[in-house]
Amino acid sequence: MFTDRPLPFEVLNGAPGYINLLDALNSWQLVRELRQVLGLPAAASFKHVSPAGAAVGLPLSDTLRKAYFTGQAELSSLAAAYARARGADRVCSYGDWVALSDTVDVPTARLLRREVSDGVIAPGYEPAALDLLRAKRGGRYTVLQVDPTYEPPDQETRQVFGITFEQRRNAVVPSYELLGNVLTRRQNIPEAARRDMLVGLITLKYTQSNSVCLVSDGQVIGNGAGQQSRIHCTRLAAAKADTWYLRQHPSVLGLPFRADLDRVDRDNAVDQFLRDDLTPAEEAVWRSCFTELPARLTPAEKRAWLDTLTGVTLASDAYIPFRDNVDRAHASGVEFIVQPGGAMRDQDIIAACDQYEIAMVFTGLRLFHH
Repeated sequence: MFTDRPLPFEVLNGAPGYINLLDALNSWQLVRELRQVLGLPAAASFKHVSPAGAAVGLPLSDTLRKAYFTGQAELSSLAAAYARARGADRVCSYGDWVALSDTVDVPTARLLRREVSDGVIAPGYEPAALDLLRAKRGGRYTVLQVDPTYEPPDQETRQVFGITFEQRRNAVVPSYELLGNVLTRRQNIPEAARRDMLVGLITLKYTQSNSVCLVSDGQVIGNGAGQQSRIHCTRLAAAKADTWYLRQHPSVLGLPFRADLDRVDRDNAVDQFLRDDLTPAEEAVWRSCFTELPARLTPAEKRAWLDTLTGVTLASDAYIPFRDNVDRAHASGVEFIVQPGGAMRDQDIIAACDQYEIAMVFTGLRLFHH
């Protein structure tokens, strides 16, 4: 069905493609809901119709500033949200689509200008910020301005192989009202963890299923998207969270990069520094990134550092079927879990959480997204 309804966004610069628009419209909904529920500026970094990272605008520590290469310039709350969203998985965010919940200011535009990115969607732009973004990528950077008051129809349609499908849009916005059903012996859930549960649930609502994400301090730190098995979602999300935390290790922050090495190559060099499966060709390129060859962290050193990661929240878009997900999550500092519940082995999952003193909430709300 065609309609003469005007588009809810305006192209201010560049020329968005098909996947750009899918990323833009999904990521905008994510940050809009984070803003609505948590009352903080929000940002998302999207790649191939799933968030590589999402966050709200909490201040950055000096350690995170170093890990995210933000420099020492003053960051607005919106700029901090974007730095956190981009910092969740800087390798996967290469060439991302960015969504921002608030009018884009100059500090945020300066961060965006420095990163390799395809485009941005936001409800507005300060004139100086828009000038900075219009100059990005030789004037080809895509900038969309969305109408923040727009609400889509209740019904959604899609064509696949010439067949049209129609269903009601998922209009449920995860909120604190979902977090009252605590099933574990550990009942107390701090306010920060409750906030992180909502960051996780809203992120999963716009992540290709199956999906699991880990959240800390208002930001996604690992997103396992589009896996056929729940445990693979958890392993992927937890492995990404481990890498995020290892990037903050003093040995990583002190890597002796060549002065002419750009930000992208630094991101890749950090990622490769933390891996133990490089091919000889990859190893040769990696060695060329430094003024002197750094000593890699041993498995014991990595484990000792990861054991200091605590207070992490795991969110799952559908029920957790087996306790192996809890076992793996615990190794990455997870102390809080939020999931729909409803599995045949719910009691096994609750028992595993009790073993690790994890607090778990059942929401009764599945968040599949395709």
